[in-house]
Amino acid sequence: MFGRFLELSLNTSDIAASVQFYERLGFSQLTTGDTWPHPYGVLSDGRVCIGVHQRHGSSPLLSFVRPELARHLHELRAAGFEPHYTRLGDSDFHELQLHDPAGQAIALLEARTFSPARSGHPGSLCGWFSGYSMPAIDTEAAQAFWEHAGFIALGLPDEPLMQLALTSDTLTLTLHRPRLLESPLLVFTDPQMASRIERLAALEIHGSGELPRGLDRKSNALLEAPEGTHLLLLQGEG
Repeated sequence: MFGRFLELSLNTSDIAASVQFYERLGFSQLTTGDTWPHPYGVLSDGRVCIGVHQRHGSSPLLSFVRPELARHLHELRAAGFEPHYTRLGDSDFHELQLHDPAGQAIALLEARTFSPARSGHPGSLCGWFSGYSMPAIDTEAAQAFWEHAGFIALGLPDEPLMQLALTSDTLTLTLHRPRLLESPLLVFTDPQMASRIERLAALEIHGSGELPRGLDRKSNALLEAPEGTHLLLLQGEG
């Protein structure tokens, strides 16, 4: 329904600081077009693309590409997906935005805004990108919304942090309890995460003090990017 996942779009007041942070983690810059009038960069670890935008507005945004977006607007509305913002003029780059029941901002774009990541990327120092996690109180409403959008729900019976996983062919979403962490998260996993955390520390990249209760600080970490994005590094299978 939403199309193909493109990027996690983040607003930043200092694009150079954000780009430098992700590059230090092993992300690589991709070639961007001239779609946006504001300073814009995209970085990737080969599995997830992070777009940093020096602009105001909703952030973070889950951005998807839906070709011929204007033609599909009626279909989206008929399915119950009502945008709160649209830019669909004849001379515009077509875009619309909406929210899920938990307040997560979503953008649908008519086309890509950067070149694809090259194949065979070695990944980042954070480990395997396993998904984007959102705080949600009403998991049933969030699940219904994302399933209606074409995602498939998966159970997480042994996961102490996440309540539910929803997956598509281009993105996995998870829901976590707001009392554990109030912010959305980029989640990375590795069975040898302790070694990765030591390597990051050697580069003077340290976790914050807000790690969820019950997680060992030697083998799990919570990083914060300059623009405020949280990256949760968990010991576990990738």
